[in-house]
Amino acid sequence: MSMILWSILGYLLGSIPFGIAITRLLGLGDLRQIGSGNIGATNVLRTGNKPAALATLLLDSGKGAIAVLLARHFAGESAAILAGCAAFLGHCFPVWLGFRGGKGVATFLGTLIAFHWPLGLAACAVWLLTAVISRISSLSALLAAIASPLLAWGMGRNDLILACLFMVALILLRHKANISRLLDGSEPRIGRKD
Repeated sequence: MSMILWSILGYLLGSIPFGIAITRLLGLGDLRQIGSGNIGATNVLRTGNKPAALATLLLDSGKGAIAVLLARHFAGESAAILAGCAAFLGHCFPVWLGFRGGKGVATFLGTLIAFHWPLGLAACAVWLLTAVISRISSLSALLAAIASPLLAWGMGRNDLILACLFMVALILLRHKANISRLLDGSEPRIGRKD
């Protein structure tokens, strides 16, 4: 029963659409009608408001981390892993938005940091290095995600491999259109508004 409750709590935390809330609060319009229509930080950046994008990034990361840390504190490591995965699922498929959510990258990274901070920072480093070289957010996200189970294994955190694989599968699914554009060379670069 405890695991079910922590999964529900994690899902509900993850499903809070901070990108939409922030852009509406700042009078930037409906985020789902801007750029890619995605509710995450990369699309908020397309509004030209960098502080709003940063706030979205931090809050989307934080909701995954908070789900993990709360569950770990009150119910242990297994509940923490489950709550983190549920928060990630909530971001990708939020009940409040008809299950049409974001691509999960910030929530994924925040969840990884809370799972095991060296793993999270290593995945962030993969994202950052790829972003600096390619200036393509989706490619950075995909490589960071794909690297995560390998990094978990290399750090001796075999208990996190399954959670990483679950999140990788959803990130690949949510980035299906991006993968097609990457293959044909039409994927937009970081900072472009269209």
